[in-house]
Amino acid sequence: MLDFFISPALAQDAGGAAGGGIAQIVMLVGFVLIFYFLLWRPQAKRAKQHKKLITSLSKGDEIVIGGGMLGRVTKVSDDSEFLTMEIAEGTEVSVQKNAVATVLPKGTLKSI
Repeated sequence: MLDFFISPALAQDAGGAAGGGIAQIVMLVGFVLIFYFLLWRPQAKRAKQHKKLITSLSKGDEIVIGGGMLGRVTKVSDDSEFLTMEIAEGTEVSVQKNAVATVLPKGTLKSI
């Protein structure tokens, strides 16, 4: 009569030990490698290239900033985070160096 209250699952023998310890470690290492090669490494490479681009800016470079504005660099100071960019004849704006998206080939602004 008491067998009615005991669940059959509890009454069964214990199963074999879980043999997935090595498989879980290999899976974890695999995920870490995928994360490194697909996400972290390319992002670090892009950041390194952007830092090199910013440090190589000089007067006369034609640039595009993040908002899509084109202009020519008129003043760059090494100790400041800003540069001065001429966007039209006689119109200059100060821009953060980190906002520079790319450097254009010489003469691009004249052809636009």
